[in-house]
Amino acid sequence: MDMDGLILRLFDIQAVKFGSFKLKSGITSPIYLDLRVIVSFPDVLAAVAALMWERVKDLQWDHLCGVPYTALPIATVIAVQQSRSMVMRRKEKKEYGTSVLVEGRYTAGQTVLIVEDIITSGASILETAQDLRAAGLQPLHSIVMINREQGGQANIEASGCSVHSVLTLSQVLECLERHQRLEPAVVGQVRQFLAANAQVAVPASPLPPPRPKALPFAQRAALCPNPVGRRLFEIMEQKKSNLSFNPDVTKKAEILRLTDLVGPSICMLKTHIDVVEDFDWDLVEQLRALAVKHNFVIFEDRKFADIGNTVQLQFTSGVYRIAEWADIVNAHLVPGPGIIDGLRQGAKAAGRDIGLLLLAEMSSKGNLATGAYTEANVKAALEHPDFVIGFIAMQGLAPAHPNLMYITPGVQLAKGGDALGQQYDTPEAVVGRKGSDIIQVGRGIFGAADPAAEAEKYRVAAWEAYQARVQATA
Repeated sequence: MDMDGLILRLFDIQAVKFGSFKLKSGITSPIYLDLRVIVSFPDVLAAVAALMWERVKDLQWDHLCGVPYTALPIATVIAVQQSRSMVMRRKEKKEYGTSVLVEGRYTAGQTVLIVEDIITSGASILETAQDLRAAGLQPLHSIVMINREQGGQANIEASGCSVHSVLTLSQVLECLERHQRLEPAVVGQVRQFLAANAQVAVPASPLPPPRPKALPFAQRAALCPNPVGRRLFEIMEQKKSNLSFNPDVTKKAEILRLTDLVGPSICMLKTHIDVVEDFDWDLVEQLRALAVKHNFVIFEDRKFADIGNTVQLQFTSGVYRIAEWADIVNAHLVPGPGIIDGLRQGAKAAGRDIGLLLLAEMSSKGNLATGAYTEANVKAALEHPDFVIGFIAMQGLAPAHPNLMYITPGVQLAKGGDALGQQYDTPEAVVGRKGSDIIQVGRGIFGAADPAAEAEKYRVAAWEAYQARVQATA
């Protein structure tokens, strides 16, 4: 599809309209460009993506980012057709759920090409650029399909982001006039409008809310109503450690050996007690003794996920009698909030202070712990602050509630993944950028030649990321 063919096709599918239209900038225009409709016309969407790519293929950048929502399909087609990485800016934050506005895998300092359909004042690109910068990215370039020639390019480039366009509004008019699709009077009216509105100011917008202050763990301890959560915050501050270790092996002797080696560096030990082939009660007693010796809490990663009565029995009965020795347990919220009540009753029956973590997000590829499910976990935690101490999550979810803590699995000193879908991120990214509190490490430590030394590396990396986060919002 050549340029004239595309313009005529846009006119035929009513992506270019004439009449009286109020624009985002507040002015009333005799022409309206509505590229939302191209998602229903694959040939047009493909042609738009191809022409936009042709304009920017020689530029240097790390990620694409489509302005929500109209440009998202265009950016996606470009990313897929050209095998280029894409990040996604959410248009709004939700009251509950993830507080991250820019989704995807990226690192601070990487550059971005912003994709947009139309620019008038440039406000949408400027808003997107602002959120990208807040996430640590650099919006260097932008590509637009049609430039309305009303000052948007100058406004955007004044912010340090270059603008590249496929078409101008004048070119669209010239083509439609040449092919006799418009009456001369309409063409004259639009040109008169463009001459009178050659510079549209960017609409004033409220300043973004300040980044919530990241309180030190010692201050958050005082805000935590659950004794175990409070104690864990205190341990983290005392040991200068926000590292949790998972000795995910199947032999009692190896679990105890590894725990004793890394104990000085950790604030929490995570167990999978049902994988231990030679489990006995002596293992539990020795782990409890090591917890006292090295000052850490024990988190049994049982992931309860049944109705309240069943999980209460699973928690208190059977071979493992988890409620008698674990300081912290976790649960999926799939059965509903009754699971919280069942576990709370189990803790009461055991006569012990126990904290519950809700499994709000997971680190495995393709997992379903997202969106409304994550939001429901946050809501449930806020309704049960005396028992729910936080979340298994990939980031901070409710920064306005510092009594809640976040434990993030899938952390290694270098990003990567494994053959079973586990995805890894770094301590700096998880704690520093995404707002988590505790990193959960297993194979990265027990698979090392010197587990104790490796655990100390993780402790230092996570603690420095935490200190940087606190200082950044002080």
